[in-house]
Amino acid sequence: MESADPGSPLATIASSVVLEVTERASLDSVSGLQAKVAKLKRLGFRIAIDDLGAGYAGLSSFSELEPEFVKLDMSLVRDVDKSTRRRSIVGAMITLCRDRLGVRLVSEGVETPGERDVLGADGCDLMQGHLFAPAARGFPAPRW
Repeated sequence: MESADPGSPLATIASSVVLEVTERASLDSVSGLQAKVAKLKRLGFRIAIDDLGAGYAGLSSFSELEPEFVKLDMSLVRDVDKSTRRRSIVGAMITLCRDRLGVRLVSEGVETPGERDVLGADGCDLMQGHLFAPAARGFPAPRW
């Protein structure tokens, strides 16, 4: 593994840093994307795709970036305990990520015990959302 530039502030902790790719537009226009991502990985950084299942964050990006983590958009997680179709889709993603690709899946936007229980029963071990902790406000101003 290459080491990060010693002058870089993240050099010493690269293996602890997960860079989230949040697509607001298609990644098709990024020149040399796979080479750039490969270099980041060689330096020790890990990659996550945020909001999979919403907007541009599609399966082609998932395939191209080969992330270590995938964050499943809350639009798929919402009411997963009340919809058999939604549960089937999320369950298939959990199985694909965990069993077939070795990718860690995070379910975003978990707000109810019912959602948590269904996701846990279906094998999702990483969850985030209001049920666990409400969204935090920005960092407080430093006191000198």
